[in-house]
Amino acid sequence: MNDLPEPSARRAAGAERAGPGEGHPQAPAGTGARQAPGRAFARAVDRLTGAVGRFVSWFVLAMVLIGAYNALARYLGRFTGTNLSSNLYLELQWYLFSLIFLLGAGYALKENAHVRVDVLYGRLGRRARAWIDAAGAAVMLLPFCAFLLWVSWPSVSNSWEIREVSPDPGGLPRYPLKAFIIVCFVLLTAQGLAQLAKDASQLLRRGAGAGGAGNGGEPARAHAGGRRDDRNGEENLGAGTPSRRPQSAAPSPRRSAPPGVPGL
Repeated sequence: MNDLPEPSARRAAGAERAGPGEGHPQAPAGTGARQAPGRAFARAVDRLTGAVGRFVSWFVLAMVLIGAYNALARYLGRFTGTNLSSNLYLELQWYLFSLIFLLGAGYALKENAHVRVDVLYGRLGRRARAWIDAAGAAVMLLPFCAFLLWVSWPSVSNSWEIREVSPDPGGLPRYPLKAFIIVCFVLLTAQGLAQLAKDASQLLRRGAGAGGAGNGGEPARAHAGGRRDDRNGEENLGAGTPSRRPQSAAPSPRRSAPPGVPGL
């Protein structure tokens, strides 16, 4: 009986016979180069947005503590006859809430935490959801951010020119807080572009994968690089090349003769 090569050796022989670049679907030329800048930009924006979101999350604790102090100081002041609170603490609580909302908008977009009225979105496939997200970012989110940047700029600029402060006694300056309106929509625009880049990358990747299918929708992996026949567990090397394992002829079944009749 001839010695048969090991499956790994046979696979290596099939790969050498197939030649370089065969046996596996190849990505379209230039696709990775076109997508690399978009993916790098999305990763950089995600890191920035994540850092801002983690930093702003501490504002929630500060806002709760200041709000609790304001409530306790108001009631304790009735018994002591002194004013333990002031407009400074009240406005500080409001300012912290504004910063959480403004700086946390991009982080909520990154984590998909914004309120979504979902009727059909959750029932669709990933490709359809990517199309919807990309269309929403390009048609609604980015124009909305650009419009609010354009509308808010005169008010913010005027506030910095006059160094606007609170009209209440003991209040805080307002012009630094208004500057965060611009910061908010700059970050939100960047995160919207990052989400659009990720959706476009996903659509292009899936489109390239669908384009690599062979005739009749079969994947392009059935080339000369070798494929495994799952029915008998043997590996066929090359297209149309029969297996080199010798096949033993199955013995023909012997029919049993009826009682009293000589064997057939």
